[in-house]
Amino acid sequence: MNGTDRDRRARQAVTLLAWLWAGLVLGVSFVATPVKFLAPSLSLADALAVGRVTFEALKWIECVAVVALAATVWITTPRRRELALLGVIVLILLCQYAWMLPILDARVQTIIDGEDVPASSLHWIYTVLEFLKVVLLVVIGLTGYGQAVGLGGRDR
Repeated sequence: MNGTDRDRRARQAVTLLAWLWAGLVLGVSFVATPVKFLAPSLSLADALAVGRVTFEALKWIECVAVVALAATVWITTPRRRELALLGVIVLILLCQYAWMLPILDARVQTIIDGEDVPASSLHWIYTVLEFLKVVLLVVIGLTGYGQAVGLGGRDR
C-alpha cells in the first residue's frame, strides 16, 4: 500500500469515526434522553437516574472517540480547518465534562432527593453545545470524505 492509499484509508477512517460519533450523540442526546421522559411508567427520579448513568457512559465513550479521531486526523497530515474543528470539539467536551455535568449532576441529585431546584438555563446551553458538537463532527466527516475521494482542497 503506497502513501496515497494509506492517506485515503485514513481519511475514510476520519469520516467513519466522525459520523459514528455524531450518530451516537444524536441517538443519546436528542432521541433517548427526551423520549425516556415520555414513558408514563417511569418516574421523574427514575428517568433522571437513568440519564445520569447514560451520560456517564457517553462521557467515557466520547473520551475514547476524541482520542481516536484526533489520532486518525493527525496521521492524515491534518489541515488547519480540521485541527480547528477538532479543537472546538475538545473545548466543548472540557466545558461539558469539567463544568456543566458536575453542576447538572448535583441538580439531578437534588431532584431525586425530592427537593425543588431553581430554574436554570444550563440544560439548554448543554443542548446547544451537543448540537454544535454534532455539526462539527459532520463537517469533519465531510472534510475527510471529500479528501478521501479527491474533492478536498489544499488548506494547510
